[in-house]
Amino acid sequence: MAHPGASRLVDELATTMLGAPLPLSVRCWDGSESLVDGAPTTLVVRNRRALRRLVFAPGELGLARAYVSGDLDVEGDLYAALSFPDDLPARPELRLDRRTLARLAGPLLRLGVLGPPPAPPPEEARLRGLRHSLRRDRRAISHHYDVGNDFYRLLLGPSLVYSCAYFPAPGATLEEAQEAKLDLVCRKLGLEPGMRLLDVGCGWGSLALHAASRYGVSVVGVTISEAQAGLARRRAADAGLADRVEIRLQDYREVADGPFDAIASVGMAEHVGHDQLPAYAARLHALLAPGGRLLNHAIARGPAAGPDRPDPGSFLTRYVFPDGELQPVATHVRVLEEAGFEVVDAEALRRHYALTCRAWVRNLEQHWDEAVRASSPGRARVWRLYLAGSALAFERHRVGVNQVLAVRPGGEDRLPLRRPDWSRPR
Repeated sequence: MAHPGASRLVDELATTMLGAPLPLSVRCWDGSESLVDGAPTTLVVRNRRALRRLVFAPGELGLARAYVSGDLDVEGDLYAALSFPDDLPARPELRLDRRTLARLAGPLLRLGVLGPPPAPPPEEARLRGLRHSLRRDRRAISHHYDVGNDFYRLLLGPSLVYSCAYFPAPGATLEEAQEAKLDLVCRKLGLEPGMRLLDVGCGWGSLALHAASRYGVSVVGVTISEAQAGLARRRAADAGLADRVEIRLQDYREVADGPFDAIASVGMAEHVGHDQLPAYAARLHALLAPGGRLLNHAIARGPAAGPDRPDPGSFLTRYVFPDGELQPVATHVRVLEEAGFEVVDAEALRRHYALTCRAWVRNLEQHWDEAVRASSPGRARVWRLYLAGSALAFERHRVGVNQVLAVRPGGEDRLPLRRPDWSRPR
């Protein structure tokens, strides 16, 4: 059932972009609607500006700007709204050509859609300077992580761990799974009292605190997020671990006081960039003592796609991870081996990250009003869209996440002859 008005134009625009009818109901600012029987989701077009954003930025960027600004909304099942393109015969590119826009010029004019291009939402990142320079990387990290510690507490829960959890059982809570992940990392690194651990990209200090309190090691954690560093230091002091946990506002490239007995890099390699990965691996190799272990935990993309180059028009690049790049797990293994490491173990945690992302979405939705007050309406919408989309990407095998364990040869070989059952707590 369709009523004349804006909803008819939305249907036509959507059909052109998707190559198939839109399987969602639509409700527009002028009261018109297009209903699809049984649709789990309604697309709400709140004003003309939502369509104007699509006219000036057809595709993913225009849709992202409309959603983040609140001009476009989703009522009902957000996962269904994000997943239906996967069920189309061919995944659409979400583009509008000039011929289509010319054909629709009349309806666009009558509805008052055409006009000056709307300003992007303030949550959109615009970085300048040499990509992956120290200065630009700090700005990129600040965009993602310096959005308010209170916001991240609501999103992540008490653990304040912003990486894939490790669910010991299907019914485990997020907190149980994050503690299991921290312990898994420590066990794979073979941590023992008196060792010195470097935590690269230490976040809010959760791994550093766990390793120091449970395994008796001394930890140097480095981050280039001021908000993370400040809170991580306070957490270490509150836990009585300030003498064993040092948190630095420092880039890993600036660390010069090795060697360390073990190095953890959890959820940080995604920020390094393809061209910088060899230097990253070489730097960690130089900082690690002979016989020491490195655990490199990173999201990975499929090998068929080749190196990831940030798309300037993608939602993730503009709103979530500016300059972030995902590489196949084979690339991570290759650069580690070329740097002199021996890769001794790799574990895929893709399904665990899907569960983690869904748990984060639930946290955000349950604390929505508080999250908006702690950041901004647009920022909360960015994270809801990003995490729901990420859950689907992991579930549908578009991306994975892997823990690669490597050793710097030359020292005492402390690895057991047989592969341990890493999942079993000691």
